[in-house]
Amino acid sequence: MFGVNFGLETTRRLAAGAGNPQAQLRFIHVAGTNGKGSTCAMLESIYRAAGLRVGLFTSPHLVSFRERMQVNREFISQADVARLVAELAAVKLPDATTFFEFVTVLALKFFAEQKCDLVIWETGLGGRLDATNIVTPLASVITNIALDHTQWLGDTLEKIAAEKAGIIKPGVPIITGASEPEVLRVIEEVAQKNNSPLTRVASNPSSIHHPPSALLGDHQKQNAALAIATVAALQKEIPVSAEPIRKGLATVNWPGRLHLITRPSGQKILLDGAHNVAGAETLRAAWLGAPSTLIIGVLADKDWQAMVTILAPLASKIFTVPVASARTADASELATFFQSANPSAQVVACNNFSEALAASQDEPFVVVAGSLYLIGEALEKLGVLPADGGERGLNEWTATK
Repeated sequence: MFGVNFGLETTRRLAAGAGNPQAQLRFIHVAGTNGKGSTCAMLESIYRAAGLRVGLFTSPHLVSFRERMQVNREFISQADVARLVAELAAVKLPDATTFFEFVTVLALKFFAEQKCDLVIWETGLGGRLDATNIVTPLASVITNIALDHTQWLGDTLEKIAAEKAGIIKPGVPIITGASEPEVLRVIEEVAQKNNSPLTRVASNPSSIHHPPSALLGDHQKQNAALAIATVAALQKEIPVSAEPIRKGLATVNWPGRLHLITRPSGQKILLDGAHNVAGAETLRAAWLGAPSTLIIGVLADKDWQAMVTILAPLASKIFTVPVASARTADASELATFFQSANPSAQVVACNNFSEALAASQDEPFVVVAGSLYLIGEALEKLGVLPADGGERGLNEWTATK
């Protein structure tokens, strides 16, 4: 069940068995390599500030499985999870139904029950063949395109763009922050073929002017601009005035992405799920102050050598840790690469995050970066999110076909 089945037939059959709850809902469908979660959080916050009852579907979760399904930022209850799992399991499941396909339809049932006015709907992996793509949204959003998940989505920007552009539906507006010419060419071709109005959002943060966002980093200006452009594209369907946009951006919350925490000791910790090369570059651009201490753990199926090259010069002390996943990169191998990339740094391979946190307790500023598995563990250990029984293991998956 913990595989990835690239295709929509199983999800459609399962949804049909559940009464096609997606037919009762309106969606904004968001795909992209990075920034999907932040853009979704901004859209949710804006529309909630405008008085709508808003569903939010995202993945992976940081600590609790219930993070994946929220209504007006309230997690789905444990009781509702248990009830909906039982109800959906009673439907005759297609053979080889995966966890993500099951959860996607479970979310649709939940949001329909909750009578959501709008659902902000994040893709899982890719777009064209992702289980979330059984819906027809009010608008489609592609945040950006970078090389990630190349073993499944393709080894060029054009191939990955073609997969992400698969969420574009006939006549449905498409809003994108992608800037690479080869990516835009693909998106423009798909949009033209589907007669879908295309809005391009400037990719230069200094040229973007809008109400400030509560999320740190210049790259969040781009995400905010995407959210605002999406709201503008849907003004006829869902009118939103300037004040909810201002309030929504000012109060948006999205843990674990350039998330600054001050501990009782005064120590500042910056948490960021920079889990791929583009994410590492964004983190480097946003790095606060002088060289500091880095705790990092990544997955072996990422281009972590390139991430090391980007991040190593920024830290004077580096603690590498394994991630609580079968796909973790080896902490000792990671440490060797960091030492080679920054010979003057003190580099230590630790057995786990708790050990690295204890070793850095006297450092005034610590950056914790890498896999979202690690960020979730850090949020749990630091008491920012409540412990929830080791549910990060539910994020594990492999491609089945």
